Amino acid sequence: MLLFDKKAYTKLYCLIIPKKIIIGLRMRSLSFISLLMITLFFQAGVLRADRLLLPAIEQQSLTDLLLLSITKVDQRLVAVGEQGVIIYSDDNGETWHQAKVPVSTLFTRVHFFDNRQGWAVGHDGVVVHSSDRGESWSKKFEGSQLNSLRVKALAAEFERLSVNSEQYADQLEEIEYQLDDARGAADEAPSAPLLDIYFTDQKTGYLLGSYGMFFITDDGGRSWHYRGHHLPNPEGFHLNKLYQTGDGQLLILGEAGLLLESVDGTAWQAVESPYEGSFFTAVETDGLYLMGLRGNVFKRKGMGWEPIVLPHRSTITGAAAIEGKAYLVGQGGALLKQQGDRFIPHSDRGLLSYADLVVAGNRLVIVGENGVSRVALSGGEQ
Repeated sequence: MLLFDKKAYTKLYCLIIPKKIIIGLRMRSLSFISLLMITLFFQAGVLRADRLLLPAIEQQSLTDLLLLSITKVDQRLVAVGEQGVIIYSDDNGETWHQAKVPVSTLFTRVHFFDNRQGWAVGHDGVVVHSSDRGESWSKKFEGSQLNSLRVKALAAEFERLSVNSEQYADQLEEIEYQLDDARGAADEAPSAPLLDIYFTDQKTGYLLGSYGMFFITDDGGRSWHYRGHHLPNPEGFHLNKLYQTGDGQLLILGEAGLLLESVDGTAWQAVESPYEGSFFTAVETDGLYLMGLRGNVFKRKGMGWEPIVLPHRSTITGAAAIEGKAYLVGQGGALLKQQGDRFIPHSDRGLLSYADLVVAGNRLVIVGENGVSRVALSGGEQ
């Protein structure tokens, strides 16, 4: 089990409380940790409405904020993180500018399908869009709307199955449970956090989040449709990332070893998992690699997975393929590069965690707890 204090909760988006931990807390007396968790979530619920209404505050320093995701848009870099902050750079990360953002919630992921149209998602179920390469953003959806879509979709599925209740008895029971859960969530708060957004073309996109939240758009993000009940994910595990392989396969990386695969994005099947922990990211070089908790890394071998031993047990949260080699970043300032079939340190580790990275010029631009770091591809922080 991952234990965390208040600082860890506010700093790391990936430590969302797993459903099985919540169930476990109900079955035993409340410890200090469980009371702290409940207090934090109560306080978060009180402030959510304000975060969705207040624009991001102009920051004095843009490079030492908590940043969780970064992407490259042609020659521009765009990064997102705490308090609704979205920043961009046109000189390979040397100087940064703050974008105009209408909310002040924590962003967890940024994604551009082309060189102008961008999306960012985060806590409170917020979805924002940019059409000017990340300089300004508009709110398209928020948690209360997504909750309504979820309830509507599950209610329609329950009604459809009820026509043949004897034939679909098990499915009805599961959908009824999900519908009750969705209605409860809609009454309590805007939404659980969204963790990823990904477009495969200009029209088709996917939203993923905690507790099995999964939405699809087929009109470029103008409307979204809940499809979480179509996934083989009965426990409602968190969906951390959607990754598209070089041959077009789609792979959902989730909590508790959850791996789902699809050819067309509509029909999904479970993939046998090599371990029971969470997966956070993937990268493809000489093969497909999956990264997760405590240094667990696996390479696809045929229909199975081969474990790759890292030089330390850091949780890996970000990866990128650069000049045919994979670079990994993660907890405790971990920065590793691929060397053949193994990974070696690319620079000395720090105390603060990294979250994501891209390459710009001859440097890696890395975001995390300490904002932006720039590391030469030859090694050494700049």
